[in-house]
Amino acid sequence: MAVDTQSNGLTALRYDAPASLVVFLVAVPLSLGIAVASDAPLAAGLIAAVVGGVVAGLFGGSAVQVSGPAAGLSLVVADLVHTYGWRATCMITLLAGVVQLVLGVFRAARAALAVSPAVIHGMLAGVGVVIALSQLHVVLGGSPQTSAVDNLLELPAQIAGVHNHAAAVGLITIGVLLVWRWLPHRIRVIPAPLAALFLASAAAFAFGWNITRVELPDGLLQWAPPVLPSGDWHGIAAAVLLVALLAGVESLLCSVATDQQHDGPRTDLDKELRGQGLANVVSGLLGGLPIAGVIVRSTTNVRAGARTRWSTVLHGVWVLVFVLFFGWTIQLIPMEALAALLAFIGLQMINLGHVRKVHGHGEVPVYLVTLAGVVLLGLAEGVLFGLALAVLLALRRLTWVSVSVRQEPDGRRHVTISGSLTFLGVPRLTEELRAIPPGVPVDLDLDIDFMDNAAFEALHSWRLKHERSGGTVDIDELHDEWYALAAGGNHLFPAKTPSRAHERWWLPWAHRRRRGSAVPAQGGPAECELTVGAREFHRRTAPLVRPIFTELARKQQPTHLFITCADSRIVPTLITASGPGDLFVVRNIGNLVPRYGAQPHDDSVSAAIEYATQVLGVRTITVCGHSGCGAMAGLLSGGVKAGSLPGLRRWLRHGNHSLARFIHSESDGSDTGPLDRLCRVNVIQQLENLRTHRKVDEQVAAGRLELVGLYFDIPSARVHILSSSTLTATT
Repeated sequence: MAVDTQSNGLTALRYDAPASLVVFLVAVPLSLGIAVASDAPLAAGLIAAVVGGVVAGLFGGSAVQVSGPAAGLSLVVADLVHTYGWRATCMITLLAGVVQLVLGVFRAARAALAVSPAVIHGMLAGVGVVIALSQLHVVLGGSPQTSAVDNLLELPAQIAGVHNHAAAVGLITIGVLLVWRWLPHRIRVIPAPLAALFLASAAAFAFGWNITRVELPDGLLQWAPPVLPSGDWHGIAAAVLLVALLAGVESLLCSVATDQQHDGPRTDLDKELRGQGLANVVSGLLGGLPIAGVIVRSTTNVRAGARTRWSTVLHGVWVLVFVLFFGWTIQLIPMEALAALLAFIGLQMINLGHVRKVHGHGEVPVYLVTLAGVVLLGLAEGVLFGLALAVLLALRRLTWVSVSVRQEPDGRRHVTISGSLTFLGVPRLTEELRAIPPGVPVDLDLDIDFMDNAAFEALHSWRLKHERSGGTVDIDELHDEWYALAAGGNHLFPAKTPSRAHERWWLPWAHRRRRGSAVPAQGGPAECELTVGAREFHRRTAPLVRPIFTELARKQQPTHLFITCADSRIVPTLITASGPGDLFVVRNIGNLVPRYGAQPHDDSVSAAIEYATQVLGVRTITVCGHSGCGAMAGLLSGGVKAGSLPGLRRWLRHGNHSLARFIHSESDGSDTGPLDRLCRVNVIQQLENLRTHRKVDEQVAAGRLELVGLYFDIPSARVHILSSSTLTATT
């Protein structure tokens, strides 16, 4: 335990202390600016920074998140201050903290992640627009209007008017903030907000400009207890919930975003919500602004090298020390400089990276509606409109249906319906289906995860009508059999189910459900598996591979001659992951290669070898054996297992050299018994038999042809490469 404590202390000293100083330098000017934007006392922003650092840092669930006054809450706080007064706003902050504590105790933090990020980003962007519009008037030497619309309408006249020293201070501040990122790194160690305020203050002092400076009360941390708001309790309760939810959601989303920037422990969201609640209780009690996790300070903390929560706590301590001993320096800052800083922060809240993200998920309308609602109507109204639109879009996606109709070369129509087939999709469904000419054969794929009764009635009615016109409709349900159940009289539709992978073409017929004609319109003989399989190929696979076969139709250019057993369990293209045109395949009983001139005479394998090597110009000949080979079992039994099969007994004579090789070899431990060892020996022997063919031997000797032995172990579904010099298999 002592070692761990010492290690943690060294980490705090080496990494967290320097990082806390950087965050402190960023937090002080931002806290002052947010207090101005919130129409709150300047000390309230500093109190919130101290409490957010110390209390939320100690009791929260994030290792590196920094909490404090948040610009996203400034509009709400300003409205509360205007409606209830500052001390009553402090009580609302305290009560909001209690609500957050209760939600954290009941582990409700995860529910906050269900809020669409487009709503959050749109809300922050809207708040940024409102802040920027109001503070630009102060920067230009004027006064902000009562609403964002009025500020926007008055802005052209304000820009065209006569500007005084206040405008110069604001422009210096914004100019420093804009160019600071391009300066050398050794200069950028000083945070841009701090440098901007310092240079603007220095310029105003040096030139003796007539500006408005920050005014502080006689006691910077003069405490007055919060009071209960007076008025409509419904409105007060709504205000408490609004502050609690907005601050909580912003903090939790900030925690998730911060976790993506470091490799340390992940955030305990419920603990973080409880920590935020406790911090808001303390901040409201001491007269501070509402507290939330702040992404700017958190990102700064991570980039500065913070490892543990002590960086956050120490930054709060440094703010407290500054207030107690250097608070008088705040009075040197021009109000116009703080306004310019706020305007710059407001514009930065319109993050183009967020816009790109929501655009990639089709949520730009939610973002824009939320932004416009916050700017034109108010924060609560904008968020509600954004949430409502997000819910509507989610419902639309859940009930989305895609209908595609493709004409096949033989005149058939291939119809694919995907998505959730509900009454909302019936108009589009019927429009597409009615466009299909009468009497045309139709292959209909239902790749749906739900079908309601209205959709079934529309689809079934069209099918009956199309079949009465002389056409055929072959329905294949790629997911659950919604149509088949309803057509069979079962109208108790099950719940919506998750999508399931389509059937794989390589599965044996016995392992696949043959849907073919799920509900045949009229009786008829059952189709054989090959016929159904061919139709399935025409429907699903042929459209995908047709371009490949169109190209291969001119000529074949395989690179491998693949000699393997006729065993039904061996699928060359499957075990080699090859496709059309890759393998020139020869299959026979036992994957045997008769030696040149051997008796009984057989030209089938020799003809394939000659054609592959001299016409097709293959570069590799592979002999592939397998475990449990029946031909090798017959060979090992001396022909007894061949029974009354004279043709098979004569063919197996070509395996006598394999049997002789087996007798003179010993097991190296890689086989599972005599039969398995003979199957492996046989592959090696057939490679040697290939060398008895003169053209093969010449090309191998010249390095133009390679001989490869493969062995497929059926129970484990593993392919082994066999060396011609040893039977040891390498996977």
